[in-house]
Amino acid sequence: MRSKFIFACCVSVALAALFFDAVSLAQAPARGTATQPPRATTTPGSAGPTAQKADANLQQLMRGILYPSSNVIFAAQGDLAKFPAAPDASTSPNPLTSSYGGWQAVENAGLALVESANLLLVQGRMCANGKPVPVRRPDWVKYVQGLRQAGMAAYKAAQSKNQDAMVDVSGTVTEACTACHDVYREKPGGLKDRCLP
Repeated sequence: MRSKFIFACCVSVALAALFFDAVSLAQAPARGTATQPPRATTTPGSAGPTAQKADANLQQLMRGILYPSSNVIFAAQGDLAKFPAAPDASTSPNPLTSSYGGWQAVENAGLALVESANLLLVQGRMCANGKPVPVRRPDWVKYVQGLRQAGMAAYKAAQSKNQDAMVDVSGTVTEACTACHDVYREKPGGLKDRCLP
C-alpha cells in the first residue's frame, strides 16, 4: 500500500513539473510586443558569457534567408491565389503554399528581413571571398538599418493584404538591398572584391 502511495506521489510530481514547463513555454510575448535582445550564452566551465558566433558566411546568409524572403515579398505584388495549394502543405518547400502560406508567408518574410538585420551585424562573419563583413563601418550599419526598416514596412503592408501596398513596399525592399549591393557587392573585380567599400 505504501509503495502505491509513493508511486502515485512521484507520478503527480512529474506531471506537475511537465504542466508548469508547458505553461512557461506557452507564455511567449504577444505579437508586436517588445522583447529583449538575445543574451550571450554561458558555456559550462567557462568564466563568462560567449559572444554570438557566425556559422554562415554572408553569401550563405543571403541565399538562405534574405533572397528567399525577398522573393516571397516580391511575389505578393501579384495574386497569391495563383500559387496552387500544395498536396501536403506541411511538407511544401514553397513558403507561399506551406502550412503558413499566403499572406502569413508574406508577413513572415518581412519579419525575416527585420531579424536578418541582426545577423548582418554579428562580428566575425566572413564574406564568401574570406574577407570580414565590415560590421563596424557606419555605412554598413546604415544599410542594415535600411533593410530592417524595409522589412518592417513589408510586414505591415502584408498585414493589409493589399497588392498595391506590396508593389510600393517591394520598391522599398529593392532600394534597401541595392543601396548596400552598389557599394559592397557589385564590384568590377567580382567575388574577390566584395565586402570592400
